Amino acid sequence: MHITTNQLLDQLYKASHADTRFLSSILADDVSWNVAHPVNSIHGRDAFVREWLEPLYVSLPDLERRPLIALEAGDGSGWAAGTGFFVGTFSEPLYGIPASGRVLFLRYTELVRSADGVIVEAYLIPDFLDAMLQVGVYPLRPCLGYAGAIPAPLTQDGLLPDHSDLARNESTKKLIMDMLDGLRAYDGRSLQSMDLARFWHPDFMWYGPAGIGTTRGIEGFRAQHQGPFLEGFPDRDVDHHACTVACGDYVATGGWPHMHATHSGGGWLGLPASGIHLELRVMDIWRREGDLLIENWVAIDICHMLQQMGLDVFAQMRGLIGGTARG
Repeated sequence: MHITTNQLLDQLYKASHADTRFLSSILADDVSWNVAHPVNSIHGRDAFVREWLEPLYVSLPDLERRPLIALEAGDGSGWAAGTGFFVGTFSEPLYGIPASGRVLFLRYTELVRSADGVIVEAYLIPDFLDAMLQVGVYPLRPCLGYAGAIPAPLTQDGLLPDHSDLARNESTKKLIMDMLDGLRAYDGRSLQSMDLARFWHPDFMWYGPAGIGTTRGIEGFRAQHQGPFLEGFPDRDVDHHACTVACGDYVATGGWPHMHATHSGGGWLGLPASGIHLELRVMDIWRREGDLLIENWVAIDICHMLQQMGLDVFAQMRGLIGGTARG
């Protein structure tokens, strides 16, 4: 019986990190597993256990993985995409983020590929900034958008939607690619030059990461994310050759890097221009309604962006913890 990539992921996070024999039936020996900063690129099964799985289970010993969206590509490529939460009692620090002793909802977004019945490649962005926010050690300015938990799709059909209608998959993919082409048409002066109304529903929901937050409608998106982002990165370019997972009314795009941009202006996160050219790790999951896009779950490795700009957000957090302790 064929096992899907999402089934492998379900097995992975129900397995004990010490059960190497069972893990060998899920992960390739030379698996490439890429996690947001400060974890970054992991090579091989043993390193995956040591650098990601074991720290996660130590911090959240009653770990439960709760997906909101789980997609399988309809093209036979083995790619899957999803978003949701790692949930558990935050019992020990996670990469320096202090444990609260309370429930933690660690948001994740992932692109994962399997071949011959094992996972061979994965890209994972846990929202570490949101974890800092939940435990009260968030070191950046407040989010412009809503900084609360993200919901499942309004239609409640995000878990393994039907990907067998190849024409529908391609139609949704084309809608996304046409919209991205529109975003690239920015004239450097007016946000209206990208003509989002051709592609976005008036009640469009953009579920951004901590640091930015959730926005509603085109004007909310422009005011709370797009405007400040383009002020900071006017030359940003989207890479269309990154991985794409088309699945019915859903499409996921992303990669490492998925975008490039020069931080040549102010505005973004309230930070002054650094003049540094950045690689951006980005993942998007889109849902269409009719001929328009209505929901977008967005993951950006902001900690990695800030690291490239010379700002170590984990060091900033440790300084905040130290200041709180002295106070």
